Amino acid sequence: MIKEKINKDLKDSMLNANKTMTMTLRLVMAAIKDREIIERSKKIDNPLDDSSIIEVLSKMVKQRVESAEIYKANGRVELAEKENEEIDIIRNYMPKQLSEEETVDAITQSIQATNSSDIKDMGKIMSELKSNYSGQIDFSLAGKLVKEMLTEQKI
Repeated sequence: MIKEKINKDLKDSMLNANKTMTMTLRLVMAAIKDREIIERSKKIDNPLDDSSIIEVLSKMVKQRVESAEIYKANGRVELAEKENEEIDIIRNYMPKQLSEEETVDAITQSIQATNSSDIKDMGKIMSELKSNYSGQIDFSLAGKLVKEMLTEQKI
């Protein structure tokens, strides 16, 4: 479903001569195609489902966030803005991102669901979060919050 929507929006952006959107959606489709090729090489001949596409999109957003930070730190504001435009376009095809407060609630639920109380259980908690909130949580923030919650015993 997401792939079809991206394809449709790509065609529309080409007709409307929206260069930024067209370029970004072409990159997204190329990344999805790469993932499909990898899956086929593993002898998995099913088309990618939406959760796999969301993983691809999440990875693309993460890459662009890192690039934007580097550009901003080096005084290349125009390049950082371009990366942020691409991030906005890609995020349109992802589930709504959880706020920090909602992320804390999700982490608390995952800690309780996995009966975790020690920093050694961080992997279990992160796995639980990935299975339930893939594409909705900023996992770098989640990792930091899980570590804080487990070490400070805020649970």
